[in-house]
Amino acid sequence: MTSEVEVDAVVLVGGQGTRLRPLTLSAPKPMLPTAGTPYLSHLFSRIRAAGIRHVVLGTSYRAEVFEEYFGDGSAHGLEIEYVVEEEPLDTGGAIRNVYDRLRADHAIVFNGDILSGADLHAQLRTHLDSGADVTLHLQRVADPSRFGSVPTDENGRVTAFLEKTPNPPTDQINAGCYVFRRPVIETIPAGRRVSVERETFPGLLENGAHLQGFVDSSYWLDVGTPEAFVRGSADLVRGIAPTSALAGPTGDFLVLDAASVFTGAKLAGGTTIGARAVVREGATVSGSVVFDDAVIGPDAIVENSVLGRGAQVGEGAVLRGVVLGDGASVGARCELLDGVRIWPGVSVPDGGIRFSSDA
Repeated sequence: MTSEVEVDAVVLVGGQGTRLRPLTLSAPKPMLPTAGTPYLSHLFSRIRAAGIRHVVLGTSYRAEVFEEYFGDGSAHGLEIEYVVEEEPLDTGGAIRNVYDRLRADHAIVFNGDILSGADLHAQLRTHLDSGADVTLHLQRVADPSRFGSVPTDENGRVTAFLEKTPNPPTDQINAGCYVFRRPVIETIPAGRRVSVERETFPGLLENGAHLQGFVDSSYWLDVGTPEAFVRGSADLVRGIAPTSALAGPTGDFLVLDAASVFTGAKLAGGTTIGARAVVREGATVSGSVVFDDAVIGPDAIVENSVLGRGAQVGEGAVLRGVVLGDGASVGARCELLDGVRIWPGVSVPDGGIRFSSDA
């Protein structure tokens, strides 16, 4: 990363992804196909671009899936080690749990479900130049009342961690990316749940530690909900969110190998069509993520939706803001709207049926 100091990367991917069910019933959230490749591949591309090579992955749910796919990391230009949580430890506990695998004097910690365009070089430079114990990426957002806020003084030093409030004193929120001096990580209690927001960071402030804010307003998205997952994938395809792991050029859509898009079908809005998937004549697919082997029938309309592996959409069906689990099927002329989720293998029959999540 720099000529003066080595930095490790820590990526926390232990969550069960409950907000993304049913997609996460078959794969951990960071391994879901996002713009044609597991989400984690996009994060790894940013880590590699920052000049960091040693990555420690803190896993828990479906831990074996990560190592089966990424192996030792050499194919991605990285050296990856894996640490499995036997029980949930929360963010602070998960950071402490990987301490023994760290080698460098500093570690940059990533929350595994944040898609960000923040400049990692600049954050690391801020950390080193300020001499901070911890440097936090703080994102400016339009509505900080939805989050806890993190005020800083005129020198960028963090002064407090505040819970959600209707009238926050700043538009800066914790963006889920931290640079720690390694000795600070050792002070986190081991072997139990620890929240960085409620325990680690307030405790460090109380004890006079130097917490620095790295503030920017670049691209940032928590991809933990179906709506955000679809948006994040589309933003990657369109080149709005940064990555060097895209499985093709940026544009209005991405079609993977051996997929079939019939004449008269329309793709738009950053849609991804997975390998061996089929989009039949007259169908319209916009702003959606279609996993491998899915089939979209003639004249169907799929907007802002996720179709799991092998899912099927019948002729003339309409899906807007919908999630279909792996192998689920929707019959001809059905209309599914507004956050409906169909579990894996479930079939919705033909015949003009209209569902919405608030029905």
